[in-house]
Amino acid sequence: MKPGIVFFLITVLFTVFSCHPAPQEDTRLKVILETDIGNDVDDALAMDMLHKYIDAEEIDVLAIMINKNGEAPAEFTDIMDTWYGHSDIPIGIVRNGADCETDAVNYAKAVCGMKDSSGKPAFSRSLDSYSDLPDAHLLYREILAGQPDSSVVIVSIGFSTNLARLMETGADEFSPLTGKELVASKVRLLSTMAGCFNNPELCEYNVVKDIPAAKKVFEEWPGKIVTSPFEVGIDILYPASSIENDFGWTALHPVVEAYKSYLQMPYDRPTWDLTALLYAVEGGSMFTLSPAGRITVAENGSTAFTPDPEGNRYYLITDEEQNRSIVDHFVKMISSVPESQKTEN
Repeated sequence: MKPGIVFFLITVLFTVFSCHPAPQEDTRLKVILETDIGNDVDDALAMDMLHKYIDAEEIDVLAIMINKNGEAPAEFTDIMDTWYGHSDIPIGIVRNGADCETDAVNYAKAVCGMKDSSGKPAFSRSLDSYSDLPDAHLLYREILAGQPDSSVVIVSIGFSTNLARLMETGADEFSPLTGKELVASKVRLLSTMAGCFNNPELCEYNVVKDIPAAKKVFEEWPGKIVTSPFEVGIDILYPASSIENDFGWTALHPVVEAYKSYLQMPYDRPTWDLTALLYAVEGGSMFTLSPAGRITVAENGSTAFTPDPEGNRYYLITDEEQNRSIVDHFVKMISSVPESQKTEN
């Protein structure tokens, strides 16, 4: 081949590869959020964080699974997804789940019912129907089957109902694997808010509302579990002063309205659920991790941790200095302006 032709071919190839660089690997953490949205406002605060992590391109949210009965939780989730500009996130719901409607003020229902001065809904929605959304445990199968092995992190900040039902599923059109096999293959971490390990007499809410499901998950889940127990979140309080003073950049905010609807202002609220999400996304730099062990759930819903070098259950621990650092982190993150609102304010 003549030298001139060789030079020409090299030039063409260089031009082609320069104009079409190799696609970059997606390094975002793949997350599924499992929530009892509407029972305690810490779920709403955690969901704000979820959307901020999406904005920062730190996570790819594969789905939001709801374990509180009713349409209001799904509608509130749709409001949140729409307001933050992430309305394409799939939503799964629970049917015949735990009875928890009268446990607390349903702030999700309160926000869904808000009207503007003209009598129209105060917040936009993206979905037409919530009763037609898929069962969460079946949506899990569809989503997990399409993910690379050991790539998914599930953040569970509510009841264990959907996770237990997933474990009980068999092969279907999405995967020949059973639920447990699918979890073992695809899920690298389950980060939960549940349990209590410094007071054997305290039966934590997320466990108590579906004790058989919690027992099944903690004792049979085929993978690593790190839980943020009651004693962590109770000492990390989101300040009412932030709700009152840090959101002047918008006239209407779904989380602020949820917070104001939940209890009489001003009040500081424990950040139980936020800690589980923080650990899942940012790792353990702000926490102390327990030794490896096993977690058991008693018939009354109390939880116990037994150290075991062969175990793969852990729980989070914090001290006062860590608590202050985490609060500062939460306030800075939650009071920041999401990308969807920067062009409107």
